[in-house]
Amino acid sequence: MSSIFNQNLKAYRSQIDEIVKDLHDLTTGIGHHELAKTVSELRNRIQEPFMFVIVGEVKAGKSSFINALLDTGKEICKVAPSPMTDTIQQIIYGEKEEVVVINPYLKKILQPVEILKEIAIVDTPGTNTIAEHHQEITESFIPASDLIVFVFESKNPYRQSAWDFFNYIHEDWRKKVIFVLQQKDLMPIDDLNININGVKEHAIKKGISSPNVFAVSAKDELEGRKEESGFQHIKKYISDNITGGKAPKLKLQNNIDTSKNINERIFKGLKLRKEQWDADVEFRNDIRATLDGQEKKSNTQVDVLVENLLTAYDRTTYKKEEELKNGLGFFSLVRRQVTSIFGKKESAKDWLEGLAKNLETELNAELKDKLNDGVVDIADSIQQMAKMIDLKIKSSSTILKNNHDIFSDIAERRSNVLKDLQEAFSKFMKRSENFTDDELFPDKNTLSPNLATGSGIAVVGVILATVTNGMVFDITGGILTTIGFLFAGVSVGRQRRKIVDGFHAEIAKGRLQLEEEVSSKLKNYVNNIKEKIDGNFQEFDDLLEMEEKQIRELGQKHQSIITRLGEIEGKLETMEV
Repeated sequence: MSSIFNQNLKAYRSQIDEIVKDLHDLTTGIGHHELAKTVSELRNRIQEPFMFVIVGEVKAGKSSFINALLDTGKEICKVAPSPMTDTIQQIIYGEKEEVVVINPYLKKILQPVEILKEIAIVDTPGTNTIAEHHQEITESFIPASDLIVFVFESKNPYRQSAWDFFNYIHEDWRKKVIFVLQQKDLMPIDDLNININGVKEHAIKKGISSPNVFAVSAKDELEGRKEESGFQHIKKYISDNITGGKAPKLKLQNNIDTSKNINERIFKGLKLRKEQWDADVEFRNDIRATLDGQEKKSNTQVDVLVENLLTAYDRTTYKKEEELKNGLGFFSLVRRQVTSIFGKKESAKDWLEGLAKNLETELNAELKDKLNDGVVDIADSIQQMAKMIDLKIKSSSTILKNNHDIFSDIAERRSNVLKDLQEAFSKFMKRSENFTDDELFPDKNTLSPNLATGSGIAVVGVILATVTNGMVFDITGGILTTIGFLFAGVSVGRQRRKIVDGFHAEIAKGRLQLEEEVSSKLKNYVNNIKEKIDGNFQEFDDLLEMEEKQIRELGQKHQSIITRLGEIEGKLETMEV
């Protein structure tokens, strides 16, 4: 291997190590501890030789296969009638024979075997073992592997546990796989060929277009019957495709592929997370639009109520103003004065006081009917506002599920926020104080006991009826009191103009006050209810803001990693071994 090739490999290995470090930061950042551990293992093994991982069921002959493949004349992997491999054994090159126990589930076997300078072999527990941690540990080795060797017992290569494990490797990690049928010496050649073709067909159905299947006998190889053993074919495959200087480059390419695979898995989860965020933003915008629409509808109904009040006000006051003008004519006043002296007819003063009282009675009667009709419509609109939001909260769409492979914690957090929102809003709708307003009730004593203890939105109509009746009658009462003072002490003649002008001015002033106060107070009430409803979404809004920031940052990290991996991959493709 040329020095330039070595230097390039060293540089690329260093760059990949840096990218995998960033990938580890990314997996840590999303809070996925298992994936972070996988990336950490990948990084730890970047400097190691090309790694074969040998998998298969207990008693499929894995240990014998490894001993025959290394062909050292020694039993490197123990072979026994009962299952012996209760740990993962990583067989690597060493100047002297040595066994290093890493932990109860992993040991390294160092051997001065030439081929181990280019490859490392990992012997794993059986895929069907029930020993604690075995499958878990085996699976933790897969992402960092460079070639998976599936060893089957030639007699029965269709065991479900082995093919289930194949699904995990092929679908989740897309690792390069070869198949070995061990103990072929125990099979008639015709039956062996049937099983070889059966494994090929099975592998093709599982998505491998051109599966490599080798039939071998470790017994024949170890006992010197090398022509019959079948090992020459698998050794040639290893020589043609892996050893002879090709392993370091292949190792780097496999590291790139595994990193891209992990990065892609994160991206798919991130894409789904973004879809959920988009749906939640749309849901939130729909809430705002619904509230704005209902506020507009309620305000239109307030405008209709005010217009009806003013129409009734104008009709009643105009009639009384005309009556006042006619009654204050010279001859009318003289007649009233004379008849009051010589008979029991009312005097001008009595007549004016009576006119004021009649005005109050007629005005109150006219306005009361208009108020009752208008309040019902406004109250219904406000109740609809709350009910519609409650329904939308309950029907919010869920895309990111709580069992998601990577972002289950995010889905659970969102689910909890939405659940809290549902519960909080349900309570909000039931509490009458949420639908009262300090501006409408500066004096709490004006609240009736029934109103104070009412249940939620059902009290809106009562509140509006109480407020508007009180408000309108305060305005009209104030006008009539002023008019009463104006009429008091009135005689005749020169004061006629003053009385009419004063009456007209007070009526106009009252009209403006009625229009402004009823409209502004009711619209403020509607707006306050809308803001109280919207205020229930604060925690949800905080979640959306945090999600937007995290999705953007994770997306940028993902893109940086995929771009840099692509650049190194392009350089590797043009590099000759």
